[in-house]
Amino acid sequence: MRTKANEVYSMVSFRFHFCFLVLLVVFLTPTHSLSHICLPKQQHVALFIFGDSLFDAGNNDYINTTTDNLANYGPYGETFFNYPTGRFSNGRLIPDFIAEFAKLPFITPFLYPGYHQYTDGANFASAGAGALVETKQGLVIDLKTQLHYYKKLAKLLRRRLGHEEAKTLLARAVYLISIGSNDYFALSTSNSSALQTYSPEEYVDAVIGNLTSVIKGIYKKGGRKIAIPNLAPLGCLPIARALSPNNTGARKSVRWIQIFNSRYLHYSK
Repeated sequence: MRTKANEVYSMVSFRFHFCFLVLLVVFLTPTHSLSHICLPKQQHVALFIFGDSLFDAGNNDYINTTTDNLANYGPYGETFFNYPTGRFSNGRLIPDFIAEFAKLPFITPFLYPGYHQYTDGANFASAGAGALVETKQGLVIDLKTQLHYYKKLAKLLRRRLGHEEAKTLLARAVYLISIGSNDYFALSTSNSSALQTYSPEEYVDAVIGNLTSVIKGIYKKGGRKIAIPNLAPLGCLPIARALSPNNTGARKSVRWIQIFNSRYLHYSK
């Protein structure tokens, strides 16, 4: 069992590092300008972030939710920011490291109060969110609502920058999406009606269908560089092992996750 877990971990680690290298290439690749614009740098690249707790930089601090969906207390943030920022980490998240490499500031949560130019991008991610609206419904910002916020921002950028400049910014931007884990993790931590209502294949198709719809929505607004990491080995998470009897991990949802990953690879070709 331990050998198998190590193999899974190695595979996920390889995929993450490969994805990270691809993103570095994307940021370093010159993009021809569509017009004469007034962005901060000639090759300026914005970063738009969607997803769950792996990418949430603090949006949940500004919605009505429960404590388990918040990271606004210690020890969160203690080793880098020296205070909790809303990130589910003691320091930075993957998008923070990517932003640093691209010489961008940390991308601001979309719901953060105050005036923001958004020329560097925006973070729409919400801890606990899923691709399905029903996942933690009413307590998080689901993926479709995150897309709605992005569309509002795109309209705002067109008003502020003009149509051509906004079009250029959105086309050059990199879009990160980390979603799906909560849709499957919920199956092993609650008496989800999905287990009785849907077959594993039907449930996976619903998750992928919503994700595909959001990707198409981003594409229609001009987005072309979209990165989606694979799902992590949920059964190996500390919380999954703690909540499961006999230290078995989230085995109920393993088949669902395997189907998701295989179909995701099919759709991404």
